[in-house]
Amino acid sequence: MKTAISRVSSAKYSIGELVHHRLFDYRGVIFDIDPCFQLTDEWYETVARSRPPKDEPWYHVLVHQATHTTYVAEQNLEADPSGGRINHPMTNDFFTHLKNGRYLNARKAN
Repeated sequence: MKTAISRVSSAKYSIGELVHHRLFDYRGVIFDIDPCFQLTDEWYETVARSRPPKDEPWYHVLVHQATHTTYVAEQNLEADPSGGRINHPMTNDFFTHLKNGRYLNARKAN
């Protein structure tokens, strides 16, 4: 059985990466990663209608041109090669700047 650390390191995407939601057609930036689904079964049954796997990485995403965040299964994301800024009020809470199409967080920017 894999540990949480090895499972997160096997995540396809990383914090600061720009992504696109395949089903709902929005862009965003990843600000946190869970090695597997961490919300309630009730949330999963109500919100995760495509029934993505719970035992694979899930991502916390700041949604472009919105004020909310989302929780997304890895299978529903793809890389967003646009390199464009994400317009979200919490972007500066997690990241210092955008460089080469990737947001850098305060800890890594130093």
